[in-house]
Amino acid sequence: MANRGWLFVFALLFVTVLVAVPATAQDDAEQEDKKKEEVTDKTTYTERIRVTSRKREEDLQDVPFSVAAPSEETLRKRGAQNIEDVAANVAGFNVQNLGPGQSQVAMRGISAGQIVRDQPGVKEQVGVYLDESVISLSLFTPDIDLFDVSRVEVLRGPQGTLFGSGSLSGTVRYITNQPKFGVEESFGEFTMGNIEDGDFGGSVKVATNLPFGDRAALRIAAYAESFAGYMDAVQPDLSIERDVNSGDRTGARVAFTFRPTDTVTVTPRVIYQSVEMDGWNRIDDYNILANPFTTTRPAVTLGERQLFTQFEEPFTDDFLLGDLTIRYGRDTFEFVSITSFTDRDILVVRDATALTASITGGSIGDPESVYTIDAPLDDDTRAKVLTQEFRASDEGERVSWLAGVFYSTIERDYGQSLLVFGYEDATGAPTAGLLAPRDVLFWSDLDYDFDQVAVFGEVSFSVGDRVDLTAGARYYDFEEDRTQIFDGIFGNGDNGNSLVETSGSTSADGLVPRFIASFQLNDSWNLNAQASKGFRLGGINDPLNVPLCTPQDLVTFGGRDTWEDEEVWNYEAGAKGTIMGGRGTFNVAAFHMDISDLQATVTAGSCSSRLIFNVPDARSTGAEVELAMQPNENFDFAISASFTDSELQSTVTSTDLMGNVSVVSGIQDGNRLPTVPELQVAAAATYQWLLQNNWLVYLSGTYQHVGERFTQIGDQAAGFGSVDLTAFSPNDIGGPLTATTFTFDPELPSYDLINLRLGFKSKDWDTSFFVNNVTDERAFLALDQERGTLARVGFLTNQPRTFGITTRTQF
Repeated sequence: MANRGWLFVFALLFVTVLVAVPATAQDDAEQEDKKKEEVTDKTTYTERIRVTSRKREEDLQDVPFSVAAPSEETLRKRGAQNIEDVAANVAGFNVQNLGPGQSQVAMRGISAGQIVRDQPGVKEQVGVYLDESVISLSLFTPDIDLFDVSRVEVLRGPQGTLFGSGSLSGTVRYITNQPKFGVEESFGEFTMGNIEDGDFGGSVKVATNLPFGDRAALRIAAYAESFAGYMDAVQPDLSIERDVNSGDRTGARVAFTFRPTDTVTVTPRVIYQSVEMDGWNRIDDYNILANPFTTTRPAVTLGERQLFTQFEEPFTDDFLLGDLTIRYGRDTFEFVSITSFTDRDILVVRDATALTASITGGSIGDPESVYTIDAPLDDDTRAKVLTQEFRASDEGERVSWLAGVFYSTIERDYGQSLLVFGYEDATGAPTAGLLAPRDVLFWSDLDYDFDQVAVFGEVSFSVGDRVDLTAGARYYDFEEDRTQIFDGIFGNGDNGNSLVETSGSTSADGLVPRFIASFQLNDSWNLNAQASKGFRLGGINDPLNVPLCTPQDLVTFGGRDTWEDEEVWNYEAGAKGTIMGGRGTFNVAAFHMDISDLQATVTAGSCSSRLIFNVPDARSTGAEVELAMQPNENFDFAISASFTDSELQSTVTSTDLMGNVSVVSGIQDGNRLPTVPELQVAAAATYQWLLQNNWLVYLSGTYQHVGERFTQIGDQAAGFGSVDLTAFSPNDIGGPLTATTFTFDPELPSYDLINLRLGFKSKDWDTSFFVNNVTDERAFLALDQERGTLARVGFLTNQPRTFGITTRTQF
């Protein structure tokens, strides 16, 4: 595990203390007054949460569509640390863990399947923003630390009108605490935990707000976290490496706000986050190099939280964001400019020895001394994103409007290198290509340039005292250029050893409207209805790895150079209200979404490639319910649930070499959309009481239920879940084998997670003891496969039972 993260945070701690000491210095009289203050931080649902889901500030309950906005205090009491924890508290919002630093975000049942690292051209279905800056990047959306985050806004349903591409089915917005004028505060949070049968982890997080006169303020938040490992890796000599998926996350946010005039505020900000992980949270169910069926190699039966590797699989992610927000406001008019620049550098190193062995040992017939040579596959992603948005708005008594323009340019470079050191000496086969060095069996360099321009607007009318009508639209124009170079004997040249360079481009434009009607039934209840359109931009498929493909797979998956825009029409109706005299809220929404040209992720069988197929028609229908109540000052609870019925309404077929027609990769009318469960439930409750010495004691518990689901659409294909162990006969790895097939269930089972927390809180201290995953549930989060399950079958899993303590204090 790297130690530089801790050195980084201690340096930031030192700087923070330097600015915090003068910020917290007070005279004796002020300290005495603070001691007399009572602890009053009890959840009160009569207090309204302010959100900016429509790019203007308003009460959460007044937003006329489905939005959740758990606050910093709520997330802290529930022990939420990352975006997966947020999803565990919000109905209709799913985050599928796909390995270190990799996740699939979905809302309302719309998902086309797992995006894979070697698909850099695929766009997001859910947009993710840090305040006003877009940070989503397919598969690699940064998992921002929730420390000093005011709230997380989850906007369900298409948000294409105001947030554009990537917000096809919803938008997630991290809203950070901004610099405050005239306020001096510093605080820190310290956590230590231990995973059962795993390692120790912990975190140090500090923040300070320092005013400069009455027109400027600086806010710094810094954090470092050590992730405890809990996966054990069996090695070729059958020794075990313990806790291989440990890691570190360090980062800082620095924002400075100044107000040169009474009408203008300027906020430049820099955010940096670095993540380093040592391995994967993957359970190997079958590995071609380690399984119980071999007779000429050691038979291996892997344990419940074990995988097979021959070397470490590190992951690194360096994320840098700089943005500048300028606001001009006079009376009800506001003009805003947001400029942001993002720089990402991601390196994923995978142990591809099993994949390589299925080719060199299985397809080619090389001996064990060759197919067991270490084969690290480096996946390198670099992205630079520049965006600019200008918008103006005015909120009148009867009419409110907003209009803006948006521009973005993205340079995304992706490359792979498969080094099998010593392969040429062991086989005598020449491996060096025009660009691929010696022993690099596969090499690629993929360069993508995306440019997008959009204009958008929305206007709201008040008709009488009870009816509000809203109409909006966004026009977008998009262009993408791509250059791809492949080299190496596993490349896609006709002779398997020639450099291949391809280039292409695609473009699209369109109009995305939205219509909303809201009716105030009485002082407590609003009825809302909406029709809105969302979109996800199309793209260009990578060429197949031709030398690895069977003739049939070339026919099935060949000739699909591009894919079209995915579009969604969303129709929903709902109600929002306060109950029990303001002590509770109840929100419900029902929706139906028609999907055109769903961009389904397809694994191209023996080709070891991934493609995007457009599925003409699909749909998602469901409902969300949220109840939050505080019956008295000591007890509060919240329950949210979603039911989603999403399925394909088209079938994609292929004709084989014998003229027979078959369904391609499970894309069949009636099959479920992947990633999302039909039923998802989240519940949280807190009981708190005040001690005589002015300490608040609280006991909190959370419960999450996630139903059955699939990782990919192809997981529902006929016969999927059965691995033909004789596929490479007579070159069976470790053969003769004691079985001819290996079976597994591709449907991920439902799971239930329970977390508990006991805390003690005063004016300046908040200390809590927690147990996460109380029942030690081993959840299957996603299916992981290599070469169409012929090389490996595994499942990504969650963190086991964890005990810990966390303390938050004012400096």
